[in-house]
Amino acid sequence: MPDSALASLAAVALVAPVNWWSVAVRGRRREWVSKPLVLGLLLVTAWRCGANDTTAGTWLLVALALSLVGDVALLSDSQPRFVAGLGSFLLAHLAFVVAFAHLGMPRGDLALVGLVLVAGLAATVGRLVVPAARQEGGAVLGAAVAGYMGVIGAMVVAAWATGHPLVALGASVFMVSDAVLALDRFVRERRFGSLAVMVTYHLAQVLLVLGVLTA
Repeated sequence: MPDSALASLAAVALVAPVNWWSVAVRGRRREWVSKPLVLGLLLVTAWRCGANDTTAGTWLLVALALSLVGDVALLSDSQPRFVAGLGSFLLAHLAFVVAFAHLGMPRGDLALVGLVLVAGLAATVGRLVVPAARQEGGAVLGAAVAGYMGVIGAMVVAAWATGHPLVALGASVFMVSDAVLALDRFVRERRFGSLAVMVTYHLAQVLLVLGVLTA
């Protein structure tokens, strides 16, 4: 990894805890700065590592850029901004799937592991979140949340199919992060729910970047 990329990754390691602290103490001003800054720095890290030199890396950059848009949208708790963030992350997950496809997905046996994880989360979290979303925002929001869960599930299965441990782990942690977010948003807000969302989210993104770039 080039020195410039290491510097960007070190900056991620410094800024991310600032964001976590801001979320924990509800420091909204610091959160508005630190949240998009983490993904911006991670995007720079991937770029400096030469992500744009490969097709998989290019789609990784697209996924990170869409995630950054989603991060900004979700800085507000309003339903229109939530739907906008949902749409941005849905597209980001599709971009990740394309990146994984270009890495190659030869491990059908491991894809079954990912499928089991997705099915387990759908049976536990999905059965709570989708009805709650439908009750809050009607059939459209319920369908949007269900569709999003399907897309991130496909992303997890595709990640496991690549056979690359960091990619599979990153996608799985991303799914856990989104599950906590959905439970916190639609079912019941937990004391440290938002903090758990951000810690797992940033960990997932770092793992995906490292996984794709080293695959």
